[in-house]
Amino acid sequence: MALIHSFEKSGNFLFRNRGQIPVILYILVIPVIYFTDYSKLGDITQLILTYISIFLSVLGFIIRAVSIGTTPQGTSGRNTESQVAESLNITGIYSTVRHPLYLGNYLMWIGIILFTFNFYFVIIVSLAFWLYYERIMFAEERFLERKFGEEYMNWSKKVPAFIPCFKNYRKSETPFSLVSVLRREYSGFLATVFSFAFIDYLRYFFIHGRIDIYRTSTYVLIIALIITIILRTLKHNTRLLKEEGRS
Repeated sequence: MALIHSFEKSGNFLFRNRGQIPVILYILVIPVIYFTDYSKLGDITQLILTYISIFLSVLGFIIRAVSIGTTPQGTSGRNTESQVAESLNITGIYSTVRHPLYLGNYLMWIGIILFTFNFYFVIIVSLAFWLYYERIMFAEERFLERKFGEEYMNWSKKVPAFIPCFKNYRKSETPFSLVSVLRREYSGFLATVFSFAFIDYLRYFFIHGRIDIYRTSTYVLIIALIITIILRTLKHNTRLLKEEGRS
């Protein structure tokens, strides 16, 4: 098999199974936190790292929200079965970066990983993320190239794959929809909050030998769970989050 076909095949496989990444990270986080020496980090340093971690994850969520809120019906989005694209997104955030959803994913997850306060783990996960998603992006772009031909090639030559460039920004042709974000991103929001809480509980347990549920992360997690339940109920039992022309 030619290398280009091997890359595409593996990229499509990873695309279909990208939802398994959180499970792997949860497992890896346990020994990382256990073997991290937190005594070398002062309270101020830990507080600063916590704020940076939250900022990165919130920034990633905002990038995802902008991408999803301005995306019309008929694109891959959260689809896990195969590549889908009835139209080519080349305006709005897609005029600054070709893969804003993957950029958002990286920032969300690297914020969570940084919350372990283990810089080696941050570097390792960053490298693994690149190797993993590089194949996925390759397969996706091969699909778009075959489907949209010259239109895709002209766009891809001007827009970077992962690091945004704003010099060619074009206003989105699809208006931003908060309803789309609320309908599609509540599970990712809950997963992010749960991940921060998971690390917080685990670190406290390894340091103090007990679990303290009366922590800030507990209250934030409860609020996130309530919001998620409300949005999920509205999505599946009402028409409040229904939209025409949106995925």
